[in-house]
Amino acid sequence: MDIKDMRAFYAIVEEGNISHAAGRLAVAQPALSRQMKRLESALGVKLFERGSRRIRLTEAGRVLKERVEQILGLVDGTVREIQDVGEGTAGEVRIGTITSSGANLVPGLLAAFHKTHPRVTFQIFEAEGARVLDMLDNRLIEIAVTRTEVERESYESIVLANEPLAAMMNRTASCGAAEDFVRLAELAEQSIIIPLRWQGIFLTACRKAGFEPRILCLSDSIVQDVLAAKAGLGAAILPQSAKSLLTDEAMVCKRIVEPEILTHTVIAWKRDRPLSAAAASFLSLLRERLL
Repeated sequence: MDIKDMRAFYAIVEEGNISHAAGRLAVAQPALSRQMKRLESALGVKLFERGSRRIRLTEAGRVLKERVEQILGLVDGTVREIQDVGEGTAGEVRIGTITSSGANLVPGLLAAFHKTHPRVTFQIFEAEGARVLDMLDNRLIEIAVTRTEVERESYESIVLANEPLAAMMNRTASCGAAEDFVRLAELAEQSIIIPLRWQGIFLTACRKAGFEPRILCLSDSIVQDVLAAKAGLGAAILPQSAKSLLTDEAMVCKRIVEPEILTHTVIAWKRDRPLSAAAASFLSLLRERLL
């Protein structure tokens, strides 16, 4: 018995007679009758009680009807699921991200994407930049969110606009006369909490400004950096977009100026590897919202 036999049998059961079922299936009535006789012969049982105008099922026919309902439901559901995956309305998006970009960028994108693709699920991996690219190379993820420059020969990428670094400080221990910015020189006496990623460019800028910064803590966890600053340990040097994590009025965020220190986020995927439909749809949303 194949799917075609099942659909023919079920159409007869639903329509109640072979004539109506033949019209529904767009086949000749004699051909449909012969198909059912071949099915009965193959199974070695009678499926229909003949002799009345309306088809009646035998006990074997009733058992087959229950099973065919289940099988056709599974087949049709599988076809729809595969089509949804192919169209990007179902499936899974696997993203690797560094902390400094993931905490600020990814949640909002996921929320927006979920509204239009509610059947798509996500796997989110967080690591430092080199590890994120390793995961991309090894097919653990399809999309990488990093602040590391990527090779054009190996990756396609979207580079988002530059954003300045800022100092996140407890209001009672903040420095700088202005409310929304701080001059780099005004951080000379401040203890500094900074991710390893920006230690080099921060040190270079401070030395050019004529002082050696007091780096108290190197930490790649944005949440830990902000909490340490809230506890009064010093100024957390983070991208200005991290301001969205400040929910406590005790904290202030001041953009660093004179000079301004810039960073940017890179969205990357493998150049020689096709994306799943769900991942491609996610990138389309990202372009729409961020470019």
